[in-house]
Amino acid sequence: MDYSKFFSADVPSFLRSPVREIFRKVDLNAICSFAGGYPAACTFPMADIPALTGRVLDKYGTRALQYGATQGVPELREQIARRYGVPVSQVQITTSSQQGIDICSRILLDPGDIVLADNPVYLGALQSFRAYRADVREIPAGCDAPPSAPKFIYVIPDFNNPSGETMTLARRQEIAQLARELDCLIVEDSPYRELRYSGEPVTPIRELAPERTLQLGSFSKIFAPGFRLGWIIGPEPLLEQIFVCKQCLDLCPPVLDQYLATEFMASGLLDANLAKTIVEYRRRRDLMLSLLEKYMPAGVSWTHPEGGLFLWLTLPPAVDTVALYDKALAAGVAYVAGSFFYTDGSHRNTMRLNFSFIDEAKMEPGIRLLAGLVAEAAAPSARIY
Repeated sequence: MDYSKFFSADVPSFLRSPVREIFRKVDLNAICSFAGGYPAACTFPMADIPALTGRVLDKYGTRALQYGATQGVPELREQIARRYGVPVSQVQITTSSQQGIDICSRILLDPGDIVLADNPVYLGALQSFRAYRADVREIPAGCDAPPSAPKFIYVIPDFNNPSGETMTLARRQEIAQLARELDCLIVEDSPYRELRYSGEPVTPIRELAPERTLQLGSFSKIFAPGFRLGWIIGPEPLLEQIFVCKQCLDLCPPVLDQYLATEFMASGLLDANLAKTIVEYRRRRDLMLSLLEKYMPAGVSWTHPEGGLFLWLTLPPAVDTVALYDKALAAGVAYVAGSFFYTDGSHRNTMRLNFSFIDEAKMEPGIRLLAGLVAEAAAPSARIY
């Protein structure tokens, strides 16, 4: 039976995630995987969860197991508002930060609308924009005005996924000014902002252009991704439309999970766990940087992120990381080819590496193996079939 006739006109615009395809096919524990953006399991506050759960059930009773408000439970919204210095009315809880991206796309984009984004751009955002048939274009260099006005500008200014880079204050100011000149919105995706290992924090774009910025946050990297909780901070008229839209998506975010996050924040456990997480990830970042320096052949360069979960490698032009991928996976190492993060599929000599998830004992053999494959592919006689 041909089922294609039943699908909507949006379906051909859906992009498959190469990362999720890896997860379908491969046991990540059986290889040296630098592919996903998973946090380290050792950062999950396992010892605190039973006590937090008991406290939530004692304190909130059946409310913790009932439907909740679409905006999120008031207690969690108050905690987030206090932490980030905004009114509670400017906080919307989401079922993951990824839902935040999708719901912003859903309420703002019509087919053909322009979205300006960094290039490379987070793949999950690119999937969402393309699903709504948007025209995704690179933010002009120097923030010159593009030929057509965009609906919004999408950026990850802190420890960008995939590049790991941090946007300077001057560039943030340029983007805020560009948005005002074009009279468009800004979607500031900030799931990694609290994971800083060196350097000084840079002012969020939301503080530079609060009247036109929707800032997305996530508990996935600072609590645990299994709770699927995020938030949006933004102007109330925009959040009102998100509130209405979210009703038809899932009615409300997971209530028990929200109360667990509330108690996690209110008790001081979030900050205590975050401090340990930063120490853990700083060590892993530094280890990967040292291993790249030790093993990678000449002609390979990489970013030196001040935080987040990723490094970005640029390889010699002869290396096609898409073509190399199956060979690497068969050898027992996984990465994400950089071209998947480009709107036009270019830059096939780049790759993204994650340093947070892989077991540290596997990091050195994994980098050594990957470096050998890169060196072989970069050789003039190398041919990858």
